[in-house]
Amino acid sequence: MRLTRGHDLRAPRAPREKDDVLTNTTFADLGISRPLIEGLARSGLHRPTPIQTASIPAQLEGRDLLGVAQTGTGKTAAFGLPMVQAILGLKGRPSPKTCRALILAPTRELAVQIEASLRSFAAGRLSTQLVLGGMSRSAQVRGIARGVDVVIATPGRIVDLVDGGDLRLDETRFVVLDEADRMLDMGFIKPVRSLVAKLHPRRQSLLFSATMPPEIEALTEEFLRDPLRVEVAPQATVVPKIEQSVELIATAEKRARLLALLGDPEVGRAIVFARTKRGADRVAENLRKDGLDAEVIHGNKAQNARQRALDAFRAGRVRVLVATDIVARGIDVPGITHIVNYDLPDEAESYVHRIGRTGRNGAAGIAVTLCAPDEVEKLRAVEKITRTRLLSPDVRGEPAPRKPQGRPARAGGPKPAPKPPHPKPAHGGPGDGQPGGARRRSRRPRVTRAA
Repeated sequence: MRLTRGHDLRAPRAPREKDDVLTNTTFADLGISRPLIEGLARSGLHRPTPIQTASIPAQLEGRDLLGVAQTGTGKTAAFGLPMVQAILGLKGRPSPKTCRALILAPTRELAVQIEASLRSFAAGRLSTQLVLGGMSRSAQVRGIARGVDVVIATPGRIVDLVDGGDLRLDETRFVVLDEADRMLDMGFIKPVRSLVAKLHPRRQSLLFSATMPPEIEALTEEFLRDPLRVEVAPQATVVPKIEQSVELIATAEKRARLLALLGDPEVGRAIVFARTKRGADRVAENLRKDGLDAEVIHGNKAQNARQRALDAFRAGRVRVLVATDIVARGIDVPGITHIVNYDLPDEAESYVHRIGRTGRNGAAGIAVTLCAPDEVEKLRAVEKITRTRLLSPDVRGEPAPRKPQGRPARAGGPKPAPKPPHPKPAHGGPGDGQPGGARRRSRRPRVTRAA
């Protein structure tokens, strides 16, 4: 087993000051009102992060904004505080079946956490409605019927409500696309475009993305007008306070090694990432069999089951959560000390979002990757986009095992040779090749499948 530490391959740069995470500016300096500042203080937020410092004043002036930032940089407050302040300053109520602000997020978990943050900022003075798949549609329709200040939604369900006439967007004046690159990965860009076409032309639009692939660049041209671009860190970079390590280990040894890692008293709260839903279930089941309680969330779980698992993790009733990449960006739980990559992700960018669950808001974190020999190529892709050496360059990977083709082999040795076909009867009668015999059904050889 090989253990290596991460090494930065980028060009040397000036030392970063501590206020790279929390600036010396105050929220009052940025123009945030006193009631909102008091709400932030109750949540333990006293000073803005760089993206909040750079973006809040422009938003208060009504400008569109393009934010390129990783998770854990304070994006929700960056777009949420100016929006909430503007909405609370409006008179009257929203019209029936309308919303004053629309926030689109790629996952249900992220949408739930955004709503919780907005409610915390506003201290009960803001009406919100979640519009998510996997939850009661009729309850969501009832919540919107009288009009609502903010709708926080995933693209699939909200398109259904808009197309069904249960929600109008012609009076929506504030729109946020959060984690736009993840929406692209999940195939949501087409429904997002259809929603944008229904919005009021006089609106303030914000788009946040951790990376800027060409499709997202094109979307910004359609969605934003003369936006201010705020980029607080290069794309696909890792929070500096996250200590990364890699262990080269056989797949069969990962279960025991994971148990040893999680048994360390230094592990307070940990997320274990698996590549597939079935793999996540298996990892969680093995941990329970080995005496360590764990919850699991992935795309096949119902929303209420996913929320129960997150609530148990957040409350500390379990300290290990097993998850897949589909929810990597939607987990915002304070105090996560460790991330374990049980499997390498198929998309290198997902590595950044996985380990970004720790080291948030200035805290330190530890990320450990269990890399099988056939995953080394995936790790090299991670090194390339993060410009960080995680594994010694002399380590060579192995090709991934190929899936067997065709039917499984028979137990007990090689496949028996096929029997020669029966000769056709010369007289063309009803026999089976034996003189005077009646036609008999040919018997297929009995097959015993390997266990």
